[in-house]
Amino acid sequence: MPHCIIEYSSNIESIVDVPALLKSVYQGALASSLFAPEDIKCRAIPYMHSYIGESSSDFIHVVLKILQGRNEQQKADLSVHVLKALKALPFTDISITVEVVDIEVSSYQKEVRSESC
Repeated sequence: MPHCIIEYSSNIESIVDVPALLKSVYQGALASSLFAPEDIKCRAIPYMHSYIGESSSDFIHVVLKILQGRNEQQKADLSVHVLKALKALPFTDISITVEVVDIEVSSYQKEVRSESC
């Protein structure tokens, strides 16, 4: 945990490559000191088309899904760290948002399959 899901307008790929975007979110989550490095999972989903308000504009929206149990201050700090890391990237004229979402422990299931098992 966390699952970091990065949604973004695809034309920002001309400004920064996706691996740099993923690394930025990863580093922000790591800086929060809430997670072990090997537990942070990041993935990115580009959107070809979007419309925000009265125009089309670029955006990055990060959803950080974490198991419930963290307090409000920890969640706020997490979003601040991720936003700070994203703000270091070379963007202008863009909307950057970060959201922390609790995953209910009772409904979360996980199985890791490996050839070595």
